[in-house]
Amino acid sequence: MFRLYSLALIVAFAFLTATPALAERVKDLGRFQGIRSNQLTGYGIVVGLPGTGDDNLEYTIQSMKGVTSRFGFQLPPNINPALKNSAVVMITAELPAFAKPGQRIDIVVASMGRAKSLRGGSLVLTPLIGADGQIYAMAQGNLAVGGLGAEGADGSKIVVNVPSSGRIPDGATVERAVDTGFASSPYLTWNLARADFTTAQRVATAINARYGGGVAQAVDAVSVTVAAPAGAELRTRLMGEIENLTVDAAEAAARVIVNARTGTVVINSAVRVSPAAVTHGKLTVRIDEAQRVSQPAPFSDGQTVIEQQSSVGIEEEVKPMFLLDPGPRLADVVKAVNAIGASPADLVAILEALKEAGALKAELVIL
Repeated sequence: MFRLYSLALIVAFAFLTATPALAERVKDLGRFQGIRSNQLTGYGIVVGLPGTGDDNLEYTIQSMKGVTSRFGFQLPPNINPALKNSAVVMITAELPAFAKPGQRIDIVVASMGRAKSLRGGSLVLTPLIGADGQIYAMAQGNLAVGGLGAEGADGSKIVVNVPSSGRIPDGATVERAVDTGFASSPYLTWNLARADFTTAQRVATAINARYGGGVAQAVDAVSVTVAAPAGAELRTRLMGEIENLTVDAAEAAARVIVNARTGTVVINSAVRVSPAAVTHGKLTVRIDEAQRVSQPAPFSDGQTVIEQQSSVGIEEEVKPMFLLDPGPRLADVVKAVNAIGASPADLVAILEALKEAGALKAELVIL
């Protein structure tokens, strides 16, 4: 636990003593609207498993009948094959922005039933569908599974990682492109990753300084609209140049982040405190129990008994009060707390008390 608290202090001081942030590229602060990936999903069958499949699950049998019907082969209604070598799976993928038909993307395959392992399996041709219900890619291939499992006849088993899911690198072929609309929209919209009025205004100012006044306008704390010429080629060049402009991002809002589960405390450099006097001590009550055997005198009628002995003590750790001068940074607070030997857990208690007293000028976030 001491190592964990030491690590927490190191993390906190790393943020407190860091040098001022340099100018950042526009591409590192946000992205243009519409230039994003899209999620695809599919429902399919993995075959060729070495007896580790779903076995007799009803929906697995129905799925296999659906697959065979694509090739004109109809299984008799009264025949339900034992599909230990097959498994019903869910396929997920991300379609990158500007992906064109013929390009290949990675897919993730995960079992939906009782399959113990997908190792050695092959995914049967499966369509991948977007949120609009349209088919955007077709998936097929042999799975690469990082986990494994083994089971003995007596029921003992061992599992390493997750054998019921795997990946197929380049396992899907793009069949339909997504129209981003950036070439035909009346203007381009650039969005900040984190809302900040100052940073949005500075981005608009940097664009206007490069291309002339009135080209960019900060709409709100997130969006900056940019008047763009018609044509994909000119807009592509303009967007590339804008992304590489440098901007002095605004200082982040004052925050103290506390992870109560790990004991980690992270403090940014914008935190300030008002004048305050702080003391922090501990009161420990200790009760020790001991047993003593009492023997009777020789040749007497007495009996051996066990006597209970209790020892109660109180220890109070005395720590001096320290005074926070007007307007110090929180780095000064941390130094003062460390001077009296307080741990990160004590630091959290002091910060919470400062917040309640109105002396801590920051948002206290407890994870």
